[in-house]
Amino acid sequence: MVSNSCSDVPKNKTSSLIRHGLALLCLVVLLPGCSEPRLKQISPGGTILAFGDSLTAGVGASQPESYPAVLAELSGRSVINAGVSGEVTADGLQRLPGLLSQHEPELLILLEGGNDILRNQPSARVLSNLAQMIELARANDVPVVLIGVPEKNLFSSSAPLYKELAEQYDVVFEGKLLGSLLRTASYKSDPIHLNAKGYRAMAEGIYELLADNGAL
Repeated sequence: MVSNSCSDVPKNKTSSLIRHGLALLCLVVLLPGCSEPRLKQISPGGTILAFGDSLTAGVGASQPESYPAVLAELSGRSVINAGVSGEVTADGLQRLPGLLSQHEPELLILLEGGNDILRNQPSARVLSNLAQMIELARANDVPVVLIGVPEKNLFSSSAPLYKELAEQYDVVFEGKLLGSLLRTASYKSDPIHLNAKGYRAMAEGIYELLADNGAL
C-alpha cells in the first residue's frame, strides 16, 4: 500500500529539505539589499552641482521654486543652481570646468541638450559634448547623474543619445521623469518649461533617484 503521509519521508531528508527551503527564502529576502549603492553618500556639508539650461535655472517659476532650490530643501545639502537659459551643450562644455573647480561638488546633475534638440543640432555633436562633460566630471572625481531630455514629439521620454551615454559611461540615469512632466499640462508654464508645481515634482523625482542610489 502506498502512503502519502509525511511520516514516510526519512527524518534526515525532511531536515535537509527544510534547511534548503530556509536558505532559499533567506536568499530571496536578502538579495535586493546585497547590491552596492551606485553613488557615494553626499556628506552633510557636501555640494551638489545642478548644471544645465533654463530647466535648471527655473524659467517659468521664481528662483526659490526652481528644482535645485527644492532639492536643497528636500536633501539638506547645498545645491548650486548652475542653469543658464538658452544654453546649448557647446557653451555648457566651455562653462563646466570653471564651475567644477570653483565649487568642488560631490555630485553633478547633468540636465542639458534641450536647446540643441529644439535647434535641430546633430545628435552626434550633442552626444559628443555631453560625453566630454561626463569625462570632465570624472577627471575631477565627481560622479554624474544624467537626466534625459525628450525629443520634439509628444510621446518621447528622452532622446536615444542619453541612454547611449548612460550605458557607455555607466552613470545613474533618469530617462522618463522630464518627459512625463512636460506631457502634463498642469506642470507647465509654457510649451517647454515647467511651473512651480512641475519643478517641485522634478526635485522630488531626482531626490528619490539619489536616495535609491545611495547618495542621500
